[in-house]
Amino acid sequence: MKHILVIIHQPTSETGRVGQILTSYGYQLDIRLPSHGDSLPCHLDKHDAVIVFGGPMSANDENILPHIRTELNWIPLVLESKKPYLGICLGAQLLAKVLGAKVSVHPQDIQEIGYFPITPTIEGQDYFNDLEYVYHWHREGFELPSGAVLLATGKTFKNQAFCYEKTAYGLQFHPEITGALMQRWIERDMEQLTLPGSQSIIEQLRRHRLYGVQGEKWLKTFIPLWIHSIQSEQRLQLERRSA
Repeated sequence: MKHILVIIHQPTSETGRVGQILTSYGYQLDIRLPSHGDSLPCHLDKHDAVIVFGGPMSANDENILPHIRTELNWIPLVLESKKPYLGICLGAQLLAKVLGAKVSVHPQDIQEIGYFPITPTIEGQDYFNDLEYVYHWHREGFELPSGAVLLATGKTFKNQAFCYEKTAYGLQFHPEITGALMQRWIERDMEQLTLPGSQSIIEQLRRHRLYGVQGEKWLKTFIPLWIHSIQSEQRLQLERRSA
């Protein structure tokens, strides 16, 4: 059985479409919740990859949230192991901060809640050419880390996706989103929809009908590309051991 270590940040968090697709490919998800006492392994010998999902906290909360400090201290272990890493929203911001980049709110205090367009860079065309609009729920963004490759850009928050050393990927948006997840987030944090940069409920639902299926199709393409990096790393390790 192939195992992927998954970090979530709330007891009610779900892996959504990401988890569904990985499970359909035969991966078992080892889900950890550090904020509620779950430990993180001191090595990744039993795991093929790591996914860190989003959450309402900030990557800058290491001084008030011990689990954020724990994750920031642990992510370098993943990078050193060369095991593939996928950071989603907060998970991408944590990766960026570990790599020395700044994570902060928009200069005009604008956030992104809803479906917004992204544009692939030349380096990101193989990954994002078939993706027009993606779902966001965040008020902070990240600078591009030194040595990272920008894969997709947005209008309000420029840096939307990047990769680092071919195995670590950060996505500012939420590819795991489903209609049910979106409804739950809206109901839970309704007051945020009045803030600058937030789409109305009606507009979010309308755009989900337009772009939700496209996002699911894209994810089914992206996940195999990401898994390919896992398989490539496994082959490289085998070659090193036999050399």
